[in-house]
Amino acid sequence: EDGATLPSFRLMYETYGELNADRTNAVLICHALSGHHHAAGYHEPDDRRTLGWWDNCIGPERPIDTNDFYVVALNNIGGCHGSTGPTSNNPEINEPYGSDFPQVTVGDWVNSQARFADYLGIESFAAVIGGSLGGMQAMQWAIDYPDRVRNALLIACAPNLSAQNIAFNEIARQAILKDRNFNEGRYLAAAAKPMDGLGTARMLGHVTYLSSDGMDLKFGGDVNSDKAADYHDVVGEVTSYLQYNGEKFAGMFDANTYLLMTHALDQFDPARAFDNDLVAALRNATARFLVISFSTDWRFAPERSREIVDALISAGCDVSYAEIESLSGHDSFLLEIPRYHRILTSYMKQIADGLKP
Repeated sequence: EDGATLPSFRLMYETYGELNADRTNAVLICHALSGHHHAAGYHEPDDRRTLGWWDNCIGPERPIDTNDFYVVALNNIGGCHGSTGPTSNNPEINEPYGSDFPQVTVGDWVNSQARFADYLGIESFAAVIGGSLGGMQAMQWAIDYPDRVRNALLIACAPNLSAQNIAFNEIARQAILKDRNFNEGRYLAAAAKPMDGLGTARMLGHVTYLSSDGMDLKFGGDVNSDKAADYHDVVGEVTSYLQYNGEKFAGMFDANTYLLMTHALDQFDPARAFDNDLVAALRNATARFLVISFSTDWRFAPERSREIVDALISAGCDVSYAEIESLSGHDSFLLEIPRYHRILTSYMKQIADGLKP
């Protein structure tokens, strides 16, 4: 969307279930910032380390039932799990793109996904589903390709980013940019990645994905306890937990991809092309919508989901909404929460029943 081009691109993907004869049961899963195409199952039967990031939702007899649906998950352009991105070779200079990789947008991702659907011979999706940044893609699908998505499930997302959210992303980016090994984004050639900066960025992001009550529960209580031993125990547990998650993430993700994807998040605002009128942006959408939020999510709080719901109602769209009680903050959309899964199961079952002759 910014005018830059790629000579070609590759998308890594996985599928689950079988495409029916009339190709009407396809479901597209859109991933969040750190997600990828491996959404369910294991890569190998004896490898128990590679469980897909949404395995509790995708599979036989699960909310997105692969007995009913052909589920497609992919790694977006700009990602670092096999799709064309900053770690890919730039054919013009025969070196990794690094920081020269074009800045992509949510709209670019949706356009590439539509081309991918063409490749698979899928004219329309029974549902496009995503949480967080994935939910934003599902919304963009309903706006840009109204004839190609019959249901859009927007989970734990927002119609745009708040100033606070943009600030969190900028702090994370600065941690990466100021790492001594960042090397203006050309760290792959130097064989020294900005691990410290990327790990710090992840630690900050991870805290925003949790809730205060959830963290107290996870780490055994209130750090303001008058028992010194308890205080130090909690501080130690929080510190080691964040450091472990930061180091683990930095070892498997790419810093340039993190920069690119957080910028895409910051720029997302489908109302901008409609004189900042979200109702106008959604007016041509023909999909049915399910919008889900979580009570302790302060990254994309329930009121942001209600903004979407109100705009959908004003636009004349068919929308259902649920706010789920959870102590797990933004990360709740990844978890097996009974009411959440019951709602997803019921909604997807309605879609499946509509596919039957």
